Amino acid sequence: MKKSIHQNRYERQKRLEALLPASSTAPANCPDGAHLLKSLGNAYGTTSDGACRRALQRDLDALVKDERIEAVNPNGKPLRYRRVKDDLNDDALIWEDTLQKVGDLVNSLLIKAKGVLPQRPLDPLWQRLLTDADGPVLDATRLRIIPDTLRLQPVELYPAVLTSVITALAQRCVLKVNYENADGKRAEVQIHPQALIQRGPIPYLLALKNDETEPVRFYALHRMTRPELLTILSARVAKNFDLDQAIKQGVIDFGSGKQIELELRVRGYLATVLTVCPLAPNQRFINEPNGSEFEIRVWATVPASGQLLRWLLGAGDNLEVIAPPDLRRVVAAQAAKTAALYRR
Repeated sequence: MKKSIHQNRYERQKRLEALLPASSTAPANCPDGAHLLKSLGNAYGTTSDGACRRALQRDLDALVKDERIEAVNPNGKPLRYRRVKDDLNDDALIWEDTLQKVGDLVNSLLIKAKGVLPQRPLDPLWQRLLTDADGPVLDATRLRIIPDTLRLQPVELYPAVLTSVITALAQRCVLKVNYENADGKRAEVQIHPQALIQRGPIPYLLALKNDETEPVRFYALHRMTRPELLTILSARVAKNFDLDQAIKQGVIDFGSGKQIELELRVRGYLATVLTVCPLAPNQRFINEPNGSEFEIRVWATVPASGQLLRWLLGAGDNLEVIAPPDLRRVVAAQAAKTAALYRR
């Protein structure tokens, strides 16, 4: 039976009240409307953001009027809220809210048409379960994210370098450092931070160099010394730079951003993996003919990058690169060099 409007409002307000911290919570640690709307997931439907915000505010105003919650900074922006009474701490209500929160997180990832999780990383979900500001749903003793590759030990960094990089990026100011490149050459440079990434065990700052307007260069933090914040100089913004696009195109993994049409013959464990975890959204595959050394043939459009080459080489004899021809030659040459080492 479809719930009435009044019942929906009652349950929504009960969830909203349960999300708020206790009456003794410091104002700075109390959530505002934006945080509450994010935490409640789809409780306010799928209408426009403005409509959802107005509906939330009506619920907050009603709870304030009923003296169930209070605004801890009545004259501030944004308003922050906490409970007036602490009689909500019974286990049943907390568990009900926890289950609803998990459902909201999962539902936000669902493909409604098929009712299955889309082919996208679940990392954001796991992180929310571990670190949600309203209290983690699971802790590290019950949920752990394990990489599927060998994890190297992180590089050693100077604390002053890490602090200066984060500050320069946050304040959008210029950073002056001594930098030693891969060839051992040192130079003092002024860099204009654009983004910070953690690639494997090494963090990199993506930045413009000196007076250059392009390209965006990679600076490994462990190669930096003597950092100096030039707070009076605003960092230039690189034209047309988009971090998400750079990641998608493989540039972050030191590729050219070029997309290639990859064709593989695959067998063994890898055939099983690729049928459920595609290389790309457009991947397709067919069974190899009877008598073939391989099980399936796979096609996918992927960015040419070092990550791709390492993955291909790491698969050993469980795959054969058919196309593109240039990549096939590179893989064959690398495999021959490796084989030569073991023939000595």
